Amino acid sequence: MMHAYEETYLSDAMNNLGDMFDYAVCDLGYDAEEFYSQFLVSGVAEKFGEGNPRYVAGLSGAELVGAVLCATEGRRPEKLPSVTHERSPEYWAGWILAYYQWLTGHSFAYMRRRGVTFSEVRSLYPTLHEADVTKFASVADQIIEKKRREEPSRLQQMRKERGLTQRELAERSGASLRMVQLYEQRQQDIRRAEAQTLVSLSLVLGCDVVDLFE
Repeated sequence: MMHAYEETYLSDAMNNLGDMFDYAVCDLGYDAEEFYSQFLVSGVAEKFGEGNPRYVAGLSGAELVGAVLCATEGRRPEKLPSVTHERSPEYWAGWILAYYQWLTGHSFAYMRRRGVTFSEVRSLYPTLHEADVTKFASVADQIIEKKRREEPSRLQQMRKERGLTQRELAERSGASLRMVQLYEQRQQDIRRAEAQTLVSLSLVLGCDVVDLFE
């Protein structure tokens, strides 16, 4: 598995993202999910997820909050972080999100879109905060896979966008109706289809072959 960045930065990244959410939610009173949205649109999430040393290790959690608010609200917080030795559930949620993002290489935006929201992660605190981090990774993988299966496949989505029925797509591409159905339902992996079938489907749909892959 290709990690998002060098493991050297991981410990700092996890602590800093944990501190960021703890400060934003517990000290500044932001709604956690709303602040997560600001984190994503600010550009900070993208730089953090790429492993930019300044963001994963160079800025403290409070400074990350400042960068997010400066980008989204044009201001920096005046209130200083409270001094406490206890780790809040919000800290843990940010801490484990940083780990999972590093582990998988998924962007934070992708993780949230696929169901790994801050609220969902926070809800797992009572059962997983003392467990090994790999346990959370396994649960997050399951959340993403479940969400992926609930969404239409790329083939189905593009077919509908072009106003075609499954039968019409099959007839125009030369693929069997049954195979089109199996690919759309993910009962057959479209990446294993014959090259000519992939080319024919992509020509009918007006896309590149790789656009058919999940």
